Amino acid sequence: MSTAAAGSLRISTPKCEKGIGTIIQTLDSAELIHGVQIRAYDVWPDDRGYFLEVIRLRQGLAAEFPAETTQVSAALSYPGTIKAFHFHQHQTDLWIPIAGMLQVALVDLRSDARTFGKKNTLYVGSLRPWQLLIPPGVGHGYKVVGQSAATLVYVTNRLYNPKDEGRIAYNDESISYDWETQHK
Repeated sequence: MSTAAAGSLRISTPKCEKGIGTIIQTLDSAELIHGVQIRAYDVWPDDRGYFLEVIRLRQGLAAEFPAETTQVSAALSYPGTIKAFHFHQHQTDLWIPIAGMLQVALVDLRSDARTFGKKNTLYVGSLRPWQLLIPPGVGHGYKVVGQSAATLVYVTNRLYNPKDEGRIAYNDESISYDWETQHK
């Protein structure tokens, strides 16, 4: 188990049971890692396509994001792609999957958090339009599921700083996240 401290945030790689943790099926799930927030976003389809509002600063999950350091980025990933795990010491991420489907994996790395070592899995994207607020110290990553590419728009409360980011391999034995299709 490795440990790092930055300010008052203590990060440790927990020893987790193999699997995907708790699957989060509802916006108000009591099983959600402490500090993670989810909200549905509206999609307005019509015969021309659809419209969705990604974010309004100072409102919703981005209410605390400062305008002067908020950064908006996007990533397109092909089917089967896994991008995991990383975490931040200070940065909060707001993920808005706008196309395709993602299997999002979260693990609480904050050794002093009441949900330390807890894993959550969320299936989000075109079939479940949820946005996710991921606080500092929560490891996060995703796998693109389904037959089409996925587009993730992500908003951060700080400008990118590589010194703020930590990485853990997607197949780290301590986290033991099972990326295989579950066939349930």
